[in-house]
Amino acid sequence: MGRYVVRRLLQMIPVFIGATLLIFLMVNVMGDPIAGLCGERQCDPATAAQLKKEFGLDKPVWQQYLTYMGNVFTGDFGTAFNGQEVTELMRTAFPVTIRLTIVAILFEIVIGITLGVVTGLRRGRPVDTGVLLATLVVISVPTFVTGLLLQLLLGVEWGWISPSVSPAAPFSELIVPGLVLASVSLAYVTRLTRTSIAENRRSDYVRTAIAKGLPRRRVVVRHLLRNSLIPVVTFIGTDIGALMGGAIVTERIFNIHGVGYQLYQGILRQNTQTVVGFVTVLVLVFLVANLVVDLLYAVLDPRIRYA
Repeated sequence: MGRYVVRRLLQMIPVFIGATLLIFLMVNVMGDPIAGLCGERQCDPATAAQLKKEFGLDKPVWQQYLTYMGNVFTGDFGTAFNGQEVTELMRTAFPVTIRLTIVAILFEIVIGITLGVVTGLRRGRPVDTGVLLATLVVISVPTFVTGLLLQLLLGVEWGWISPSVSPAAPFSELIVPGLVLASVSLAYVTRLTRTSIAENRRSDYVRTAIAKGLPRRRVVVRHLLRNSLIPVVTFIGTDIGALMGGAIVTERIFNIHGVGYQLYQGILRQNTQTVVGFVTVLVLVFLVANLVVDLLYAVLDPRIRYA
């Protein structure tokens, strides 16, 4: 196990470098950040040259990348064009998005897996058909439509929630935004769990457990569910980074000042330091989540061994 973890950590290094390099290049060819900094008015040549020199934009792209990566390893993610440190933006944005992601993941685990188990054990029955139709509708409807509809009904018409989340963003105010963020992934988790349960239900080890006279609950939880959760855990693990990075729409609808909000502002203002810094951390989150998922395989299935 230890050697496997070390090997995976070493493999993460070139992946991290390649991903950050690709992001850095894409952001730098996205447009002229100095033009975005000056706004509608075009900067005069002297001011533009001074700003480029101040932010290191007068150097070749490869040199900018090497300088950036050298600073990242010392904990310096650069300075936004408004003079604010990117690390300060991260300290305020990431806790909010982490709370929102936790709420979304809990919805996926509790509701998605529960519905998947129920429909997988009752495949072909009315409850199975109803859940399949409901998940298909959720997948088909864009997230911004779902978010705006819930905001209008629950926040404006019925007054059950606040239409806009407060700056503190406590868990109690993130329940509906978390449901909106998790809606599409929840539907996929439900369908994936259903398919896995239905397939493993016909396996020999399940029939043997039933033939031994084990209680139905123990057969489902100890034998059927554990083996069926491997693809589901894989999806949820990779979905953590996707939820944190893809919260732009949800955070904009409910006025949540998290990672998605900062990314949107950075892209809108062509603030390369902010965009690259936040996406770099999201790449690390994605890599760590994948490593944790791989290690969970051995917990779910004792037959899996790591050399």
